[in-house]
Amino acid sequence: MTKVTGNPHLIKKINKSLVLEMIRTQGPLSRADVAQRSGLNKGTVSSLVKELIEEELVYEIGQGESSGGRRPVLLLFNEKAGFSIGIDLGVHYILGVLTDLQGNVMAQKRVSFQNKGYQAVLVLIKETVLSLLEHMPKSRYGLVGIGMGVPGIVDKAGTVLFAPNLSWKDIPLKQEMEAVFHVPVVIDNEANAGAYGEKRLGAGQEFDHILYVSAGIGIGVGLVLNGELYRGTNGFAGESGHMTIDIDGPVCRCGNKGCWELYASEQAILEKAKQQNVISETKEVSLETLLSLAKQNDQKAIQLFAEIGRYLAIGINNLLNTFNPQQIIIGNRLSMAKQWIKPAIQQALSSRTLPFQPTHLSLHFSKLSIDSTALGMALFAIEDFLKKGEKIQVFL
Repeated sequence: MTKVTGNPHLIKKINKSLVLEMIRTQGPLSRADVAQRSGLNKGTVSSLVKELIEEELVYEIGQGESSGGRRPVLLLFNEKAGFSIGIDLGVHYILGVLTDLQGNVMAQKRVSFQNKGYQAVLVLIKETVLSLLEHMPKSRYGLVGIGMGVPGIVDKAGTVLFAPNLSWKDIPLKQEMEAVFHVPVVIDNEANAGAYGEKRLGAGQEFDHILYVSAGIGIGVGLVLNGELYRGTNGFAGESGHMTIDIDGPVCRCGNKGCWELYASEQAILEKAKQQNVISETKEVSLETLLSLAKQNDQKAIQLFAEIGRYLAIGINNLLNTFNPQQIIIGNRLSMAKQWIKPAIQQALSSRTLPFQPTHLSLHFSKLSIDSTALGMALFAIEDFLKKGEKIQVFL
């Protein structure tokens, strides 16, 4: 393990974060286990554990096994020391979850909306948070933070620079939320959050190189490379829904032509359903209606899902050739159509990928269903609280 030299106070904070993260992700552990795995000496570990117990972030649960001598006292992370709220801001919905510090869901709330104006949506976000707080038990730290995933480009200051499907531009979302709730707020791209949620709690736990495709009204991509979320120079990586797959295609809300999300998203399948009169005039034109029809073996609906699957495969193939991941995860609302989309994706990829590419490739659909982004954002807020500003390895 690389030794860090420098400011003693900083070194202590880093070591304390490391010990806490190790107990959180690998517990129950004894003090000796922590010392052995971290490379820290036993005295340092005992001192740091003492502080963590006093802070109610760690507690003792009894004695473990011993091959001889005294049985070691085991340590566990106190997941109920505080709580986090994660928000998935969709184009027509808000999904909020209240979790403990391990990401276990305590409460959930979903709200639909049609008015995408910022002020109207902000009111609904505030109401969602307040509703979730009603379910929060008492704890040492209370609400440690709020995380919000948005379908757009977000800078490091938490400003939504551009969210084309919401028609938002230069929105200081982090600043406004912190002014209302007086807790730290994390704003990030929804696909990044979905990838993180699946890596930590879902289908991606056993993989280090993941391509997460968030297929909703638009398309976003979250990349996990070498076990860590890849953000790019300015944090804008993953806007793959706006890569061109047809140079003469229709104009996208982003201003480009022929974007991938115009062919392979929820928005795309609903447009085609309208054009082909797949849904009767008496029913709502929605993904839920199409799913219901497909379950009734409606061939037109099934063919629409298959077509969307083929277009998803076009973009995925481009990304496979660029990043060479171990795993693809399809998430967001179109993951609910797995039964009809997956075979089409597999068939299209088998005919288009380079011959050596599929050897070690796994195609999965979100294990967390439509909760990936909300859970990922709750985890981001938790990580910020536990690290207290110090960067440590996330995926131990």
